[in-house]
Amino acid sequence: MFIQTESTPNPATLKFLPGQTVLETGTADFPAPEGADASPLATRVFGVEGVTAVFLGNDFVTVTKADAVEWDHVKPAILGAIMEHYQSGQPVMAGQAEATSGHAEHVGPDGEIVVQIKELLDTRVRPAVAQDGGDITFHGFERGVVYLHMQGACAGCPSSTLTLKMGIENLLRHYIPEVVEVRPVA
Repeated sequence: MFIQTESTPNPATLKFLPGQTVLETGTADFPAPEGADASPLATRVFGVEGVTAVFLGNDFVTVTKADAVEWDHVKPAILGAIMEHYQSGQPVMAGQAEATSGHAEHVGPDGEIVVQIKELLDTRVRPAVAQDGGDITFHGFERGVVYLHMQGACAGCPSSTLTLKMGIENLLRHYIPEVVEVRPVA
């Protein structure tokens, strides 16, 4: 098994490409070791000292490290953990745990606008962001403000504010006049 790595715009995050499907559909975000028991793969990667977050996409695993740790020290152990997982035959997600589309449900007014927002995110934004090892999902829409949740390499990325404001906000405002602003949520 040959696992490729790619840098991301976030210097604390690397994208690992195992050369096979990681998740059939959706994504799985593990911003901390707590909760990673839903994924044997994420649990194994968190076993590497210095790993602070794991994000699973269709064909990649994005890993974020602590600032005090150098990639040269943890990258070989992460590669080993991913390889061990695939050789173990365990599933990526345990039992009934499932990956999600990531988008929050919207109840109330503006349903049509929210459908348009999600459609643009799914067709224009998320594929591009996935190339950088991350994901951006819909969190809410209120009084012209779109709230988005940043995951994987996007969480904590120095250029994420620029991506939100100059890229996504401009795109949504262009296609949906009701959108006034885009803001991140934690």
